[in-house]
Amino acid sequence: MATNSTPTARRRRLGAELRKLRERAGITATQAAVLLGGNQARISNIEAGRYGVSADRVRALSRHYACTDRGLVEALAAMTGERRSGWWEEYRDELPGSLLDLAELEHHGTALRTATTCTLPDLLQTADHAREALNQSAPELSPPEAEHRLSFRIRRQDVVFRTEAAPYRAVVHEAALHMGIGGSRVAGPQLRHLLEMSERDTVTLRVIPFASGGHPGAGQPITYVQGPVAQLDTVHLEQTHGLTQLDAETLLRTYRQTLDRLESLALDVQASRDLLHSLAATHA
Repeated sequence: MATNSTPTARRRRLGAELRKLRERAGITATQAAVLLGGNQARISNIEAGRYGVSADRVRALSRHYACTDRGLVEALAAMTGERRSGWWEEYRDELPGSLLDLAELEHHGTALRTATTCTLPDLLQTADHAREALNQSAPELSPPEAEHRLSFRIRRQDVVFRTEAAPYRAVVHEAALHMGIGGSRVAGPQLRHLLEMSERDTVTLRVIPFASGGHPGAGQPITYVQGPVAQLDTVHLEQTHGLTQLDAETLLRTYRQTLDRLESLALDVQASRDLLHSLAATHA
């Protein structure tokens, strides 16, 4: 079987979870290869995401590793079924792989949570707002790169518009609503768009008011993508040096607590809509 030099985030995660199960069982890659009827290199390539693996082999490895969590095993087996490339692969030559990984995570997520302080969530931005925000990037994006990122961001938003969209919970600090990016021509429609999105059955949008004072995670956009089981959750962070994805159990717990704390500081849904409505009126 040929290796894949650019494995998807989903395949890499599958391999990483299989490695965790093997290490918890105290089994070496060489021993696992013997159990599977192959060689150590094959196990290493599977765990690195360079080789595909069938659902039956995932179940067989899980039995060898004495994993009794049937929910996790079946969730891992389900991750082997992708045969077609996702739409994000069209951008492989134009955008960083970390952005493609984010789109793949969102596409397969069973629920999404996000919190932002000085920016608006990507999935809730209008095209005009997104264009203005991208034009303020540092380092400056070239016009072609900015357009690629814009079209990519808009296509990512399918996860909140598609049939049977996963639940999406967003917490936005009031500061982000006052930025006025692009002036009233852009800010007004953007605020009204947030209002419209907040009316969708699968979208929950709440605002942290200035009066809430300090809060955890200030300044760092956080996206939490839930998997079919808790062990397959992922945190996506946007930082100055780039995009980072985390899946260690202790870090997942920390970010769940952070998001819970931020939600506890936010206005309820109706009060958040009332604030959005009043701000939108100033840009009429």
